[in-house]
Amino acid sequence: MDFGLERVLRVVPLFAMAGATLLIGAGPAAADDWPSDGGGAFQVYETKDFVVRSDPDYWNPFSERNRLTSPFGTSTRIVCTSFHGVQQDCWQADLDGNPHKLGIAPLDLPYAGSSGTGHFGPKHYVYPG
Repeated sequence: MDFGLERVLRVVPLFAMAGATLLIGAGPAAADDWPSDGGGAFQVYETKDFVVRSDPDYWNPFSERNRLTSPFGTSTRIVCTSFHGVQQDCWQADLDGNPHKLGIAPLDLPYAGSSGTGHFGPKHYVYPG
């Protein structure tokens, strides 16, 4: 099949413009927003109360403290929410101060204790990426 040079020259610029539009629209990954105080039983607060990998308690399966796996440790701002005193979601700033919502690892790994697991036990927060 011969498309002809004229036909190819008409189609190539269209593909080039579509590709450039996709690249320009992609931009850098957007940061999340800091949580806002909802009042009542819902609270927003700053904290550094986590154990990190360099802390021996991070590896203690019976520790009741929340764990944090992050390239920043606890050196950047961390804001969490709680409901009736139970810590829920947390956000951590990157080096530019932009907030990123921390994920919560399933099964609270490496936590292996039986008395504190589940909804009210310690959680393992993980920086995205």
